[in-house]
Amino acid sequence: MDEDVENGTIGSFQDRPRTFPAMRTKPYNPLVFRTLMGINFRVLVILLLVTFGAIFYIGASTSPIIVFVFAICIFSFLLALYFARWVLAKDEGPPEMAQISYAIRDGAEGFFRTQYGTISKMAALLALVILCIYMFRRTTPQQESAGIGRTASAYITVISFLLGAMCSGIAGYVGMWVSVRANVRVSSAARRSAREALQVAVRAGGFSAMIVVGMAVIGVSILYAAFHVWLGVGSPGSMKVTDLPLLLVGYGFGASFVALFAQLGGGIYTKAADVGADLVGKVERGIPEDDPRNPAVIADLVGDNVGDCAARGADLFESIAAEIISAMILGGTMAQRCKIEDPSGFILFPLVVHSFDLVISSIGILSIRGTRDPGVIAPIEDPMKILQKGYSVTIILAVITFGVSTCWLLYTEQAPSAWLNFALCGLVGIITAYIFVWISKYYTDYKHEPV
Repeated sequence: MDEDVENGTIGSFQDRPRTFPAMRTKPYNPLVFRTLMGINFRVLVILLLVTFGAIFYIGASTSPIIVFVFAICIFSFLLALYFARWVLAKDEGPPEMAQISYAIRDGAEGFFRTQYGTISKMAALLALVILCIYMFRRTTPQQESAGIGRTASAYITVISFLLGAMCSGIAGYVGMWVSVRANVRVSSAARRSAREALQVAVRAGGFSAMIVVGMAVIGVSILYAAFHVWLGVGSPGSMKVTDLPLLLVGYGFGASFVALFAQLGGGIYTKAADVGADLVGKVERGIPEDDPRNPAVIADLVGDNVGDCAARGADLFESIAAEIISAMILGGTMAQRCKIEDPSGFILFPLVVHSFDLVISSIGILSIRGTRDPGVIAPIEDPMKILQKGYSVTIILAVITFGVSTCWLLYTEQAPSAWLNFALCGLVGIITAYIFVWISKYYTDYKHEPV
């Protein structure tokens, strides 16, 4: 078949058997994951315990709130591992489905290796440019009062930039890794039950969401705690805690840099493959829609994974990280203007909110259950109703936890009722998000009049 494709002598596809060559190759793993997998298991466990111990020690030296955030993030990572093991334990279906899945997986991993290899080189070059710029720029009044010179400011920004870029790349890889393995398992589960397929899809997406959000939160928290301890924030003659979030801007910039190129590269690739599959396959050769015998169809599906999954994971990571850092800067500025004695609650409020998001999302994902007996073919159910139940659970818990967070962190004796106003603002945002879900459903669901 490969020779026929190259020579253009494919013939009529209606008369050819629906076969697909086995294309499974050795899976690709980034250098970081290959290094971790090459370490002895006991040594790896000891290294993880030492790392977690150091993280919690730095967090305890900063604020008990940081320790709470660390604990929630580690819990989310453990739950994500459970979701991954649960999804990977599902069957891949008949050999024909697995063969197509392996081809898509190989293409996605090859694209990821090429694209992120180029992005990493560009990130290293830009890090050098940022280092040179900060070495010659004037220091801010806050840095001068804290005794931070140009060299320290330059290295702080570069370290934050590289850490944000690395975490954004890992978030993108996680999104691609789970999608190329979950797709075929969802298709296989759909042969038995729509509810089981939905559960596999939701838990696979939940794995990616837990990793992306957890890494964004714990990355900002680690940087904040490390700079707090290193610079001696709060001691006489050092930087004020309200100015500390300004040092985290490089983290968000690094995440945005990787996400931008990941979105551009993945989006252009998938559109080009889609057009090629339609023009050459359907128009010129008469190949049916989404026929796996058309190489452009496989390329299109590869583009969906690297563009809509990998790039989307990096984009979500960038959005969450930038949102957290900007909210921390606003909280520190407001606390300074209002002359609040302990501004840590206002600064760390976005970290706590997103930590509660991880807990709430976990409960919502676990609330979507499959059929009790996987061997029984269950009647068809409306997937939107099942998702709506889980979404309703998360909405209720979000309102409760947001109110608890505002009362805990934003209460001040100078304005005892101010936290309630913040809680009501959050409630307006939650209600607006819920309304938009119903509006989108009304204009896109076949059950409603516009469709």
